[in-house]
Amino acid sequence: MEEEITQRGLILYGSGKMGCALLKGWLDSGLSEKSIGVIEPEPNYWLKSLRANGLNLNGNLPNKPLFCILAVKPQIINDILIDVKRMLVDDTIILSVMAGIRLKVLQRHFGNHVPIIRAMPNTPALIKKGITSIIESSPVTESQMMLAERIFNTVGKTIRLKKESHMDAVTAISGSGPAYVFYFIEALKEAGIAQGLSHDLALKLACTTVSGAGQLADISSDDPKKLREDVTSPRGTTQAALDILMEDKAGLKFLINRAVKAAADKSRELGK
Repeated sequence: MEEEITQRGLILYGSGKMGCALLKGWLDSGLSEKSIGVIEPEPNYWLKSLRANGLNLNGNLPNKPLFCILAVKPQIINDILIDVKRMLVDDTIILSVMAGIRLKVLQRHFGNHVPIIRAMPNTPALIKKGITSIIESSPVTESQMMLAERIFNTVGKTIRLKKESHMDAVTAISGSGPAYVFYFIEALKEAGIAQGLSHDLALKLACTTVSGAGQLADISSDDPKKLREDVTSPRGTTQAALDILMEDKAGLKFLINRAVKAAADKSRELGK
């Protein structure tokens, strides 16, 4: 981790699943517990155990933090503003992972001069397979963006957005997307059980198939459509299943479009 981050430290406000995933990534990358301050009203056992290594939990926070990461539910932003403002110095970079909260809203709360970066990581960050999209406010410099990228690269990949309006779609696809995939695995498992497989076998087949197909799609130079076509023999078993999944008004693509739109609309609603 960058020497400047080590020297000045950072503050993590909120440590649910995402906050803990980020924290684990930072520690695994070499950042010392002594450089990190965590504010969490209900710390779990793991957080409490890190105190022995010097983690500053709910007290003794870094005096001039380089970053303050807001990893709380967007609905409570007004409840934490006074606390957060006390922690900041002029060049502290605010990293917000709160879904839906716009840069202009954050600037209204903290000031137009404060460097603020919005980020949308996702839960595969827990195994360093996450992807985080980021976009900055105007005071943020290129060097500050590079530091933010390093913060999130500890838990996966990072991409920069050109338009903040894209963040709602990002939230709906990659932020919420793991839940859709887990539900697909759940459905595939239950379909296997319905065809006579045991629970454990159906679950193993579903999980490994989805994981392997996802990794193949990620590293392949072929478009997912081409990969699908390569698996599908005319009038074969895969085609029989796809005939159902690809129905115009009741198929998977139709449902996914509706689902992603609903999530993106909710993100826009939160932003208001």
